[in-house]
Amino acid sequence: MTGPLPRGLVVLLGAASAVVVVAGLRAAAWLVAPVLLALVMVIVVSPVHRWLRRRGLPAWLATATLVTAVYGVFLVFTAVVVGSLVRLAALLPGYTERARALRAGAADRLRAWGIGPEQFDALVHSIDPGELASSAAALLGELTAVTTSIVFLLALLLFFSVETGTVGGRLEAVGRARPRVRVALAGFTGKTRRFLVVTTAFGAAVAVLDTIALLWLGIPLPVLWGLLSFVTNYIPNVGFLLGVAPPALLGLLSGGWGTTLSVVGVYVVLNFVLQSLVQPRYVGDAVGLSAVLTFVSLVFWAWVLGPLGALLAVPATLLVMAVLVDVDPRAEWAAALLRTAKSEKGHRS
Repeated sequence: MTGPLPRGLVVLLGAASAVVVVAGLRAAAWLVAPVLLALVMVIVVSPVHRWLRRRGLPAWLATATLVTAVYGVFLVFTAVVVGSLVRLAALLPGYTERARALRAGAADRLRAWGIGPEQFDALVHSIDPGELASSAAALLGELTAVTTSIVFLLALLLFFSVETGTVGGRLEAVGRARPRVRVALAGFTGKTRRFLVVTTAFGAAVAVLDTIALLWLGIPLPVLWGLLSFVTNYIPNVGFLLGVAPPALLGLLSGGWGTTLSVVGVYVVLNFVLQSLVQPRYVGDAVGLSAVLTFVSLVFWAWVLGPLGALLAVPATLLVMAVLVDVDPRAEWAAALLRTAKSEKGHRS
Protein backbone atom coordinates (compact mmCIF):
# COMPACT_ATOMS: atom_id res chain seq x y z
CA MET A 1 0.00 0.00 0.00
CA THR A 2 1.50 3.26 -1.13
CA GLY A 3 1.47 6.28 1.14
CA PRO A 4 0.63 9.87 0.25
CA LEU A 5 2.87 11.70 -2.19
CA PRO A 6 5.61 13.87 -0.69
CA ARG A 7 4.49 17.46 -0.17
CA GLY A 8 7.30 18.80 -2.35
CA LEU A 9 6.19 16.62 -5.24
CA VAL A 10 2.60 17.75 -4.80
CA VAL A 11 3.74 21.39 -4.95
CA LEU A 12 5.76 20.76 -8.11
CA LEU A 13 2.86 18.96 -9.81
CA GLY A 14 0.50 21.78 -8.86
CA ALA A 15 2.92 24.40 -10.19
CA ALA A 16 3.37 22.47 -13.45
CA SER A 17 -0.40 22.18 -13.86
CA ALA A 18 -0.80 25.90 -13.23
CA VAL A 19 1.78 26.69 -15.91
CA VAL A 20 -0.05 24.49 -18.42
CA VAL A 21 -3.41 26.11 -17.60
CA VAL A 22 -2.02 29.65 -17.87
CA ALA A 23 -0.34 28.81 -21.20
CA GLY A 24 -3.67 27.46 -22.45
CA LEU A 25 -5.47 30.62 -21.33
CA ARG A 26 -2.94 32.79 -23.16
CA ALA A 27 -3.30 30.73 -26.31
CA ALA A 28 -7.11 30.94 -26.13
CA ALA A 29 -7.27 34.58 -24.97
CA TRP A 30 -9.23 35.49 -28.13
CA LEU A 31 -12.03 33.22 -26.84
CA VAL A 32 -11.68 33.40 -23.04
CA ALA A 33 -11.63 37.21 -22.76
CA PRO A 34 -14.88 37.88 -24.71
CA VAL A 35 -16.63 35.00 -22.91
CA LEU A 36 -15.63 36.41 -19.52
CA LEU A 37 -16.70 39.93 -20.58
CA ALA A 38 -20.10 38.67 -21.73
CA LEU A 39 -20.51 36.68 -18.51
CA VAL A 40 -19.72 39.72 -16.37
CA MET A 41 -22.10 41.97 -18.32
CA VAL A 42 -24.96 39.49 -17.93
CA ILE A 43 -24.22 39.06 -14.21
CA VAL A 44 -24.65 42.81 -13.79
CA VAL A 45 -28.03 43.01 -15.54
CA SER A 46 -29.45 39.66 -14.37
CA PRO A 47 -31.34 41.30 -11.45
CA VAL A 48 -33.37 43.11 -14.10
CA HIS A 49 -34.64 39.74 -15.33
CA ARG A 50 -35.72 38.70 -11.84
CA TRP A 51 -37.39 42.08 -11.24
CA LEU A 52 -39.36 41.76 -14.48
CA ARG A 53 -40.45 38.24 -13.57
CA ARG A 54 -41.69 39.46 -10.17
CA ARG A 55 -43.66 42.13 -12.01
CA GLY A 56 -45.57 39.37 -13.78
CA LEU A 57 -43.87 39.37 -17.20
CA PRO A 58 -43.59 35.95 -18.87
CA ALA A 59 -40.12 34.44 -19.07
CA TRP A 60 -39.72 35.01 -22.82
CA LEU A 61 -40.68 38.69 -22.56
CA ALA A 62 -38.38 39.28 -19.59
CA THR A 63 -35.52 37.64 -21.51
CA ALA A 64 -36.27 39.68 -24.64
CA THR A 65 -36.28 42.88 -22.57
CA LEU A 66 -32.97 41.93 -20.97
CA VAL A 67 -31.36 41.15 -24.33
CA THR A 68 -32.63 44.42 -25.79
CA ALA A 69 -31.27 46.40 -22.84
CA VAL A 70 -27.85 44.74 -23.00
CA TYR A 71 -27.61 45.16 -26.76
CA GLY A 72 -28.81 48.75 -26.56
CA VAL A 73 -26.23 49.84 -23.99
CA PHE A 74 -23.41 48.01 -25.76
CA LEU A 75 -24.28 49.29 -29.24
CA VAL A 76 -24.71 52.91 -28.12
CA PHE A 77 -21.36 52.80 -26.35
CA THR A 78 -19.69 51.19 -29.37
CA ALA A 79 -21.24 53.70 -31.78
CA VAL A 80 -20.02 56.68 -29.73
CA VAL A 81 -16.50 55.26 -29.47
CA VAL A 82 -16.22 54.30 -33.13
CA GLY A 83 -17.60 57.64 -34.29
CA SER A 84 -15.18 59.52 -32.05
CA LEU A 85 -12.23 57.43 -33.24
CA VAL A 86 -13.13 58.17 -36.86
CA ARG A 87 -13.16 61.89 -36.06
CA LEU A 88 -9.83 61.53 -34.25
CA ALA A 89 -8.30 59.77 -37.25
CA ALA A 90 -9.39 62.69 -39.45
CA LEU A 91 -8.14 65.22 -36.90
CA LEU A 92 -4.62 63.93 -36.27
CA PRO A 93 -3.05 64.77 -39.65
CA GLY A 94 -3.91 68.45 -39.10
CA TYR A 95 -1.48 68.58 -36.18
CA THR A 96 1.56 67.52 -38.21
CA GLU A 97 3.02 71.01 -38.48
CA ARG A 98 2.32 71.72 -34.83
CA ALA A 99 4.15 68.51 -33.88
CA ARG A 100 7.17 69.53 -35.98
CA ALA A 101 7.25 72.94 -34.30
CA LEU A 102 7.10 71.38 -30.84
CA ARG A 103 9.87 68.98 -31.76
CA ALA A 104 12.08 71.78 -32.98
CA GLY A 105 11.37 73.87 -29.88
CA ALA A 106 12.22 70.95 -27.59
CA ALA A 107 15.48 70.39 -29.48
CA ASP A 108 16.45 74.06 -29.15
CA ARG A 109 15.64 74.08 -25.44
CA LEU A 110 17.71 70.96 -24.72
CA ARG A 111 20.62 72.26 -26.77
CA ALA A 112 20.48 75.47 -24.72
CA TRP A 113 20.76 73.33 -21.60
CA GLY A 114 23.84 71.61 -23.05
CA ILE A 115 22.23 68.20 -23.51
CA GLY A 116 23.95 66.14 -26.27
CA PRO A 117 22.76 67.89 -29.47
CA GLU A 118 24.01 65.18 -31.82
CA GLN A 119 22.31 62.34 -30.00
CA PHE A 120 19.11 64.32 -29.48
CA ASP A 121 18.97 65.44 -33.10
CA ALA A 122 19.32 61.84 -34.24
CA LEU A 123 16.49 60.87 -31.90
CA VAL A 124 14.03 63.61 -32.85
CA HIS A 125 14.67 63.25 -36.57
CA SER A 126 13.94 59.55 -36.29
CA ILE A 127 10.42 60.53 -35.13
CA ASP A 128 8.52 61.67 -38.18
CA PRO A 129 5.40 63.69 -37.35
CA GLY A 130 4.07 62.61 -40.72
CA GLU A 131 3.48 59.24 -39.13
CA LEU A 132 0.42 60.77 -37.48
CA ALA A 133 -1.41 60.36 -40.78
CA SER A 134 -0.33 56.76 -41.19
CA SER A 135 -1.30 56.09 -37.57
CA ALA A 136 -4.73 57.50 -38.30
CA ALA A 137 -5.10 55.20 -41.29
CA ALA A 138 -3.96 52.24 -39.21
CA LEU A 139 -6.54 53.18 -36.59
CA LEU A 140 -9.32 52.94 -39.14
CA GLY A 141 -7.97 49.58 -40.24
CA GLU A 142 -8.09 48.32 -36.66
CA LEU A 143 -11.75 49.31 -36.46
CA THR A 144 -12.49 46.95 -39.32
CA ALA A 145 -10.64 44.12 -37.60
CA VAL A 146 -12.52 44.73 -34.34
CA THR A 147 -15.87 44.25 -36.11
CA THR A 148 -15.49 40.47 -36.02
CA SER A 149 -14.85 40.52 -32.26
CA ILE A 150 -17.88 42.72 -31.69
CA VAL A 151 -20.13 40.33 -33.63
CA PHE A 152 -18.78 37.41 -31.60
CA LEU A 153 -19.35 39.29 -28.34
CA LEU A 154 -22.92 40.16 -29.34
CA ALA A 155 -23.62 36.49 -30.02
CA LEU A 156 -22.21 35.56 -26.60
CA LEU A 157 -24.36 38.21 -24.94
CA LEU A 158 -27.43 36.79 -26.65
CA PHE A 159 -26.81 33.22 -25.49
CA PHE A 160 -25.85 34.21 -21.95
CA SER A 161 -28.90 36.45 -21.66
CA VAL A 162 -31.20 33.67 -22.86
CA GLU A 163 -29.77 31.35 -20.18
CA THR A 164 -30.25 33.90 -17.39
CA GLY A 165 -33.71 32.66 -16.47
CA THR A 166 -32.49 29.10 -15.81
CA VAL A 167 -29.45 29.96 -13.70
CA GLY A 168 -31.35 29.96 -10.41
CA GLY A 169 -32.71 26.43 -10.93
CA ARG A 170 -29.31 25.13 -11.94
CA LEU A 171 -27.66 26.62 -8.84
CA GLU A 172 -30.31 24.96 -6.68
CA ALA A 173 -29.54 21.60 -8.31
CA VAL A 174 -25.80 22.16 -7.74
CA GLY A 175 -26.47 23.16 -4.15
CA ARG A 176 -28.21 19.90 -3.36
CA ALA A 177 -25.16 17.91 -4.43
CA ARG A 178 -22.36 20.39 -3.62
CA PRO A 179 -23.49 23.10 -1.17
CA ARG A 180 -20.09 24.80 -1.02
CA VAL A 181 -19.94 25.07 -4.81
CA ARG A 182 -23.29 26.84 -4.86
CA VAL A 183 -22.19 29.21 -2.09
CA ALA A 184 -18.91 29.93 -3.89
CA LEU A 185 -20.62 30.68 -7.22
CA ALA A 186 -23.25 32.83 -5.52
CA GLY A 187 -20.44 34.69 -3.75
CA PHE A 188 -18.66 35.24 -7.07
CA THR A 189 -21.74 36.75 -8.72
CA GLY A 190 -22.54 38.91 -5.71
CA LYS A 191 -19.00 40.27 -5.35
CA THR A 192 -18.68 40.85 -9.09
CA ARG A 193 -21.94 42.77 -9.12
CA ARG A 194 -20.90 44.90 -6.13
CA PHE A 195 -17.51 45.60 -7.70
CA LEU A 196 -19.06 46.72 -10.96
CA VAL A 197 -21.71 48.85 -9.24
CA VAL A 198 -19.11 50.67 -7.13
CA THR A 199 -16.67 51.07 -10.02
CA THR A 200 -19.39 52.20 -12.42
CA ALA A 201 -20.62 54.83 -9.95
CA PHE A 202 -17.13 56.26 -9.48
CA GLY A 203 -16.37 55.98 -13.21
CA ALA A 204 -19.55 57.79 -14.23
CA ALA A 205 -18.83 60.64 -11.82
CA VAL A 206 -15.24 60.97 -13.02
CA ALA A 207 -16.26 60.74 -16.70
CA VAL A 208 -18.82 63.54 -16.38
CA LEU A 209 -16.39 65.80 -14.51
CA ASP A 210 -13.57 65.07 -16.99
CA THR A 211 -15.82 65.77 -19.98
CA ILE A 212 -16.92 69.12 -18.53
CA ALA A 213 -13.33 70.10 -17.68
CA LEU A 214 -11.98 69.11 -21.11
CA LEU A 215 -14.82 70.96 -22.83
CA TRP A 216 -13.97 74.07 -20.81
CA LEU A 217 -10.26 73.71 -21.69
CA GLY A 218 -11.09 73.37 -25.39
CA ILE A 219 -9.68 69.85 -25.84
CA PRO A 220 -11.05 68.20 -29.01
CA LEU A 221 -13.38 65.19 -28.58
CA PRO A 222 -14.07 65.63 -24.85
CA VAL A 223 -16.81 62.96 -24.91
CA LEU A 224 -14.34 60.34 -26.18
CA TRP A 225 -11.86 61.13 -23.42
CA GLY A 226 -14.65 61.10 -20.85
CA LEU A 227 -15.62 57.62 -22.04
CA LEU A 228 -11.96 56.62 -21.88
CA SER A 229 -11.85 57.75 -18.24
CA PHE A 230 -14.99 55.70 -17.59
CA VAL A 231 -13.52 52.55 -19.15
CA THR A 232 -10.05 52.87 -17.59
CA ASN A 233 -11.71 53.29 -14.21
CA TYR A 234 -12.27 49.51 -14.30
CA ILE A 235 -8.48 49.02 -14.43
CA PRO A 236 -7.23 49.03 -10.83
CA ASN A 237 -4.46 51.39 -9.71
CA VAL A 238 -3.09 52.45 -13.13
CA GLY A 239 -6.29 53.34 -14.99
CA PHE A 240 -5.65 57.03 -14.27
CA LEU A 241 -2.38 56.99 -16.22
CA LEU A 242 -3.98 55.33 -19.24
CA GLY A 243 -6.83 57.83 -19.25
CA VAL A 244 -4.79 61.02 -18.98
CA ALA A 245 -2.20 60.37 -21.71
CA PRO A 246 -4.33 60.89 -24.88
CA PRO A 247 -6.10 64.14 -23.85
CA ALA A 248 -2.84 65.54 -22.44
CA LEU A 249 -1.06 64.85 -25.74
CA LEU A 250 -3.92 66.33 -27.74
CA GLY A 251 -3.88 69.35 -25.43
CA LEU A 252 -0.18 69.80 -26.20
CA LEU A 253 -0.84 69.71 -29.95
CA SER A 254 -3.87 71.99 -29.82
CA GLY A 255 -2.98 74.50 -27.10
CA GLY A 256 0.62 74.04 -25.99
CA TRP A 257 2.24 73.18 -22.69
CA GLY A 258 -0.12 75.33 -20.65
CA THR A 259 -3.13 73.36 -21.86
CA THR A 260 -1.34 70.07 -21.23
CA LEU A 261 -0.49 71.06 -17.66
CA SER A 262 -4.11 72.09 -17.11
CA VAL A 263 -5.34 68.70 -18.34
CA VAL A 264 -2.87 66.86 -16.12
CA GLY A 265 -3.83 69.04 -13.16
CA VAL A 266 -7.53 68.33 -13.64
CA TYR A 267 -6.90 64.60 -13.92
CA VAL A 268 -4.68 64.56 -10.84
CA VAL A 269 -7.36 66.31 -8.78
CA LEU A 270 -10.29 64.28 -10.12
CA ASN A 271 -9.06 60.92 -11.41
CA PHE A 272 -6.05 60.23 -9.22
CA VAL A 273 -7.70 61.25 -5.96
CA LEU A 274 -10.95 59.39 -6.68
CA GLN A 275 -9.62 56.37 -8.59
CA SER A 276 -6.35 55.73 -6.80
CA LEU A 277 -7.02 56.93 -3.24
CA VAL A 278 -10.76 56.85 -2.50
CA GLN A 279 -12.19 54.17 -4.80
CA PRO A 280 -9.85 51.28 -3.81
CA ARG A 281 -11.13 51.46 -0.22
CA TYR A 282 -14.72 50.95 -1.37
CA VAL A 283 -13.76 48.31 -3.95
CA GLY A 284 -11.74 46.37 -1.39
CA ASP A 285 -14.66 46.38 1.02
CA ALA A 286 -17.05 45.32 -1.77
CA VAL A 287 -15.07 42.35 -3.10
CA GLY A 288 -12.85 41.43 -0.16
CA LEU A 289 -9.55 41.42 -2.10
CA SER A 290 -6.42 42.90 -0.63
CA ALA A 291 -4.80 45.86 -2.40
CA VAL A 292 -1.68 43.82 -3.18
CA LEU A 293 -3.71 41.00 -4.74
CA THR A 294 -5.71 43.51 -6.79
CA PHE A 295 -2.55 45.02 -8.28
CA VAL A 296 -0.91 41.64 -8.92
CA SER A 297 -4.10 40.38 -10.58
CA LEU A 298 -4.09 43.41 -12.87
CA VAL A 299 -0.57 42.64 -14.10
CA PHE A 300 -1.24 38.92 -14.39
CA TRP A 301 -4.54 39.06 -16.29
CA ALA A 302 -3.30 41.81 -18.61
CA TRP A 303 -0.40 39.52 -19.50
CA VAL A 304 -2.63 36.47 -19.95
CA LEU A 305 -5.70 37.94 -21.70
CA GLY A 306 -4.45 41.25 -23.09
CA PRO A 307 -6.27 44.60 -22.74
CA LEU A 308 -9.57 42.94 -21.79
CA GLY A 309 -7.70 41.12 -19.05
CA ALA A 310 -6.79 44.46 -17.48
CA LEU A 311 -10.45 45.50 -17.49
CA LEU A 312 -11.60 42.14 -16.10
CA ALA A 313 -8.77 41.57 -13.61
CA VAL A 314 -10.95 41.74 -10.49
CA PRO A 315 -13.86 39.59 -11.80
CA ALA A 316 -11.38 37.03 -13.18
CA THR A 317 -9.61 36.83 -9.82
CA LEU A 318 -12.93 36.45 -8.00
CA LEU A 319 -13.86 33.59 -10.34
CA VAL A 320 -10.55 31.80 -9.76
CA MET A 321 -10.92 32.21 -5.99
CA ALA A 322 -14.47 30.86 -6.12
CA VAL A 323 -13.41 27.78 -8.10
CA LEU A 324 -10.12 26.99 -6.35
CA VAL A 325 -10.41 28.43 -2.83
CA ASP A 326 -13.99 29.01 -1.71
CA VAL A 327 -15.21 25.53 -2.71
CA ASP A 328 -12.55 23.74 -0.66
CA PRO A 329 -12.72 23.89 3.15
CA ARG A 330 -9.03 22.92 3.28
CA ALA A 331 -8.12 26.16 1.46
CA GLU A 332 -9.27 28.50 4.25
CA TRP A 333 -5.63 29.40 4.91
CA ALA A 334 -5.32 30.72 1.33
CA ALA A 335 -8.54 32.71 1.68
CA ALA A 336 -7.18 34.30 4.85
CA LEU A 337 -4.08 35.47 2.96
CA LEU A 338 -5.97 36.80 -0.06
CA ARG A 339 -8.92 38.57 1.56
CA THR A 340 -8.86 41.97 3.23
CA ALA A 341 -8.77 41.94 7.02
CA LYS A 342 -12.31 43.30 7.25
CA SER A 343 -13.79 40.73 4.86
CA GLU A 344 -11.95 37.88 6.60
CA LYS A 345 -13.38 38.98 9.94
CA GLY A 346 -16.87 39.08 8.45
CA HIS A 347 -16.34 35.69 6.79
CA ARG A 348 -15.43 34.07 10.11
CA SER A 349 -18.35 35.65 11.93
